[in-house]
Amino acid sequence: MNDFYKDILIGTVFVIGLLGFISGEFIISSLLFASAAIASNIKVNSKRGKTGQFSWE
Repeated sequence: MNDFYKDILIGTVFVIGLLGFISGEFIISSLLFASAAIASNIKVNSKRGKTGQFSWE
């Protein structure tokens, strides 16, 4: 899966979480926001490791 499709997936999860929050489904929207944040951070950290930048590992 290339980066464009990952960006679309993360954005879709975020938007669905936002719509869930607006409709009052707070537990589901919290889960979706958390999964979007974790996926985004994993993506950023994997790019840092490939370029040789400083990491906390």
